[in-house]
Amino acid sequence: MQYLPTYDSRDSRYKTPYGAVASGTQVQFTLRPPRPEAFSHASMTARFESRNNEIILVKMPWQGHELGQDLFSVELDTAGYVGLIWYSFRLEKLDGRNQELGPYQLTVYDGEEAVPDWFGQGVTYQIFPDRFCRSRVPDPEGMVGGRWVHQSWEESPEFRPNRYGEIRNRDFFGGDFQGVIKKLGYLKSLGVETIYFNPIFEAAENHRYGTADYGRVDPMLGSNEDFSLLCREAHKLGMRVMLDGVFNHTGYISRYFNGDGFYPETGAAQSQESPYRPWFNFSQWPQKYDSWWGIYSLPAVNENDPGYRDFIFGGEDSVVRRWLRAGADGWRLDVADELPDDFVRGIHEAARAEKPDAVIIGEVWEDGSTKVAYGVRRRHILGGHCDGLMNYPLRSAILAFFQGGGGESFVKGMETIRENYPPFAFYSSMNSLDTHDTPRLITLLGAGGEYRDQTKEWRAKFRLAPKQRAKGKDLLKAAALLMFCFPGSPTVYYGDEAGMEGFEDPFNRQTYPWGSEDQDLLNWYRALGRLRRRYQALRRGSIRYLAGKGPLLVFLRETEEERLLCAFNAGDEERAFHVDEGKLCPLLGQPQFSQMDGLYTVALPPRSGAVFTVK
Repeated sequence: MQYLPTYDSRDSRYKTPYGAVASGTQVQFTLRPPRPEAFSHASMTARFESRNNEIILVKMPWQGHELGQDLFSVELDTAGYVGLIWYSFRLEKLDGRNQELGPYQLTVYDGEEAVPDWFGQGVTYQIFPDRFCRSRVPDPEGMVGGRWVHQSWEESPEFRPNRYGEIRNRDFFGGDFQGVIKKLGYLKSLGVETIYFNPIFEAAENHRYGTADYGRVDPMLGSNEDFSLLCREAHKLGMRVMLDGVFNHTGYISRYFNGDGFYPETGAAQSQESPYRPWFNFSQWPQKYDSWWGIYSLPAVNENDPGYRDFIFGGEDSVVRRWLRAGADGWRLDVADELPDDFVRGIHEAARAEKPDAVIIGEVWEDGSTKVAYGVRRRHILGGHCDGLMNYPLRSAILAFFQGGGGESFVKGMETIRENYPPFAFYSSMNSLDTHDTPRLITLLGAGGEYRDQTKEWRAKFRLAPKQRAKGKDLLKAAALLMFCFPGSPTVYYGDEAGMEGFEDPFNRQTYPWGSEDQDLLNWYRALGRLRRRYQALRRGSIRYLAGKGPLLVFLRETEEERLLCAFNAGDEERAFHVDEGKLCPLLGQPQFSQMDGLYTVALPPRSGAVFTVK
């Protein structure tokens, strides 16, 4: 006789409700061991991690039997608790033999607050400001950092170290807000609903992650008023704006540290009497200080200093609140796991106080529910901290799937995330194929790797050969379709839709090729944007997997009124599958399908995907 498993945390016959639960929920657990095993007793052990690892042991009374399996059940009360619970089971026989199951994770979150749901529904477009579009060739005279400007937009970014062996990132192209405003109609044509900017504040480097002045837009981008104008124009078109909050470190060249004396204020490096001195941790003033990953140009900030906290989020005119008033709609927190939990909570509270539907997204590269940083389990998505996270686990799963990793691994990894994350965080994820920190996917999949064994000079000059590009483009289109069909906000890194190539920084940060876009890819991304905007099942529907094996992946996105079937073939040969969920009507892709007695056979071309409505 074929028995069901003894326990499956993702099956409602064993655990309800599904996945993470709001604090106060009574969670029902049921074990179903086969009757021939003759287990007479069952118990559950639960360790409440954030309650000083308190352990409780509860008995699971026998409830009867069903389909040849005994039933042992218990309810676990989560009242008054927020954090992770690690639970396991013990089944015992009369002769003393036993079976252990677990441990399993139960995420308990604070469900008191309503989380805005706008971010996860629509398309996000990530802009690296210096490289998207410029309205003029700027004059860098007098600007911080000793920067220089490429006169030609088509030149390559500088990657070579200077004569002192440093890569200083002082070459600029001059992308600006007026350029973005000019392209808002273009973004609208892609279905964009949120524009996410990498840092916009004055800074010495072209990436602007070493903030020099939190109160001022970098003058090469324009003025503070230009930013507000951009926000107003974006809002008119139904788009919101998200800023990059870099609060873990500042720039060596900044009003606050002022390592080179550029600013007239007395910075922490000039005087120990500076009001900014407590913001930084010096082991030997002024030469030795904490910095981000040991990079001297990025002095680390003491986030526990009351003055710094008040500056960033505590006061009514704090950085977080001021820029929301100026027109922004949310913040993405750089290196969120390097910020103290209560600092993140303070940002969250300030943002909501200023704009009740403001959203906070955290940069975390792993499963955010289990993230440990500096020896502390982070509370990123337990409520009142981050509303969602950058979904690097999804990027890794998509990349692995289209590199031959198998649909089984994709389903396993993504179902783990769905089970561990509160629903608000799962559906507010920032889903990306590329970011400013990763190689372009078309290059990775077309070339077959990052080629770190080659010189940087080689990677700088590398361009995909025609066959490589054709393969990379096919896989990028399929991967993008998968991302647009998945819960969370599909986030397009500027230029992906145009076919931009490039390995790691700065080759993934080249200028947008206006007038030389890959029109086929551009049309594909526009179709994806229309798809995502039109169908509620993709914006907020549940997800249910129908197949995940080898190169084949099939799932349903469903609301009560609408169902979409999404299918993908990562292999080099045509793949077919059968489905009997209802009448299929193709929306996107080039599948072949036939129907007999209600059973559909769908054949997907190599390296492709397709979406159907299901009636």
